[in-house]
Amino acid sequence: MGEPMSPQTLLSTLIAWPVLGAVVTWVFGRASHDTARRVALVAALGQVLLSAGVTFAYVTTGLTGKGIPGSFWFLVADGLSLPFVCLTAVLGVVAVCASWNVEESPGAHLGLLLLLVAMVTGVFLAGDLVLFYVFWEAVLVPMYFLIGVWGHENRKHAAAKFFVYTFAGSAFMLLGILFAVYATRQVRIDLALAVGLRPALEPVVFWLLAIGMLVKIPVVPFHTWLPDAHTEAPTAGSVLLAGVLLKMGGYGLLRLAVPIAPHAAAQAGPVLMGLGIAGIVYGSLMALAQSDLKRLVAYSSVAHMGFVTLAIGVGTPLARAAAVLGMVSHGLVSALLFLLVGTLGEAAGTRDVDSFGGVATRAPRMGAALTLAFLASAGLPALSGFPGEALAVLETFGRAGWWAAFAALGVVLSAAYGTWTLRRVAFGPSGTAAVEDLGGGIAVSAALLCVGIVALGVWPQVLVGLVEPVLATLGGR
Repeated sequence: MGEPMSPQTLLSTLIAWPVLGAVVTWVFGRASHDTARRVALVAALGQVLLSAGVTFAYVTTGLTGKGIPGSFWFLVADGLSLPFVCLTAVLGVVAVCASWNVEESPGAHLGLLLLLVAMVTGVFLAGDLVLFYVFWEAVLVPMYFLIGVWGHENRKHAAAKFFVYTFAGSAFMLLGILFAVYATRQVRIDLALAVGLRPALEPVVFWLLAIGMLVKIPVVPFHTWLPDAHTEAPTAGSVLLAGVLLKMGGYGLLRLAVPIAPHAAAQAGPVLMGLGIAGIVYGSLMALAQSDLKRLVAYSSVAHMGFVTLAIGVGTPLARAAAVLGMVSHGLVSALLFLLVGTLGEAAGTRDVDSFGGVATRAPRMGAALTLAFLASAGLPALSGFPGEALAVLETFGRAGWWAAFAALGVVLSAAYGTWTLRRVAFGPSGTAAVEDLGGGIAVSAALLCVGIVALGVWPQVLVGLVEPVLATLGGR
């Protein structure tokens, strides 16, 4: 028997595999579209198996990672990073299935999706400040082209807006990283955290890092790129954008900004809580006012990520666990919603809410999936949206008293726009828009996401148990 694969090689494979899949998909796509689709699906499924294998190794053997001496290639797998790595892998499969019928250069389209999966995985595994920033920026490239080339009518404007906003935020983050490296003389994240910053420097580094991450979440008022990007992006782009790209912001705060400047993070808590509450209320009210299904789901993302920002601002270990629960739940629910509304819109040629109606009768599988997705988004108990947001509200009440009522108002508004949309789209009289029921890979993807939503809602402890030991090392109040 040969030597077992080293942690360094195993974690590097999680990034190299989808990159290889992207190249092969693009090459085969030039000769055969069908072959490119099959190669992309095999690559995406392989990424799921690799992610599951690494998670199993972490749980059973404590695998964490290892770097190459003298290099910035230092990868870390732990209870905080692995849930997001697995989420990215699963949504990679969903994105490939959602792009199955793309006819315009499918090899390039699917290759960019796999490249995006690789870069996002790199963000979650990076244990080096330079590597973290490189992957963070590299994510922009495939997403820019996915929106700008395969998007809808105003795709070029939306792609440019997405790029400018997130790149500008990243510039602040780069300054924060440079300050941290200069002050600690370390580029490895664990060593920089161990050295720490001088108290006078903490607020500067924290807010430089936080600005870049808050733009990515996004919080109000840095959110305006999100509805445009979602509206114009192809379905697969929206799935990955909402499902994992937004999570980079919350992950970055928990992994880097808070632990490297814990005192500044504590002082910034009320500001983050205020930004979170503003996002919850504003996003929910804007969702209620939308007639375009994709913009409605996009604004609901602003609201749900507001709960994440709120929980990080509260800062207790339980609140941080709520933030992770909220991010993973939103990754599943938003991916399902964008998959469904994207499929509806492509079949009908419209996304206007009033054009639909009676979907549950005309397309039972689509209706059932829409119902579960909107109920999960509304925070129904036993579905994934409930434990994270309920815990966030309770922890907010414990720290800020009745300010938690504003967050609770967001839950009520979420239920209002969710049931309002369900009544007009899934039930009631049949609308004028043509509707096709779920089938093939889209149906399998939707079923997979539904299972994840129910499983996380019924058994959130499986995720909390994974992240708690890591969150405990990040400090808390």
